[in-house]
Amino acid sequence: MALQSKNKIEAAFSMSSMTDIIFLLLIFFMLTSSFITPSGLPVNLPSSEASDIVMQEVTVSITKDLKYAVNDRQVSRNEIKEALTTLLKEKKGYVVLHIDQEVPVEHLVEVGGIAASLEANVTIATKPYK
Repeated sequence: MALQSKNKIEAAFSMSSMTDIIFLLLIFFMLTSSFITPSGLPVNLPSSEASDIVMQEVTVSITKDLKYAVNDRQVSRNEIKEALTTLLKEKKGYVVLHIDQEVPVEHLVEVGGIAASLEANVTIATKPYK
């Protein structure tokens, strides 16, 4: 007499839960990678002890050759106020300054003053100490 069990165990493995996890991880990394965006021009940032990460809505870059860029678009020194005005007219946000460490402070103060006059929060991008 042969006895058979009513519950049969399947040897197959369901991959649906693993693909859900992989999909969620992919979405997470895609979203977090967009929080840190590089500036428009290559600049050698100064170092600081506290380096906070801020959502970059508008970036202003100044190289040591005194080339200006607003959100990856190269502009002249006289066009900065116009460019910032058009970018900040709808919302009051953050302006992140990516300024080379060899640039004189007067340029930093000038651009920061323009952004502050447009009621934007001004932040200076730095790199942390090593």
